[in-house]
Amino acid sequence: MNKTPYQVSKETGISQTAFSNWKSGRSEPGLESLKRLADYFGVSIEYFLEDAQSKEGR
Repeated sequence: MNKTPYQVSKETGISQTAFSNWKSGRSEPGLESLKRLADYFGVSIEYFLEDAQSKEGR
């Protein structure tokens, strides 16, 4: 699924500012945002948490 951050923002109701802050490390997504993204992409919340944990282990 090739979606731009703008498209995902519009379709999930999560602001583009939030995406920018997550990407830059200024903030992290909350549980509600993770749930919206997981539902949107058809994955479990754990999908995002596992990725975050693997990055911390580097």
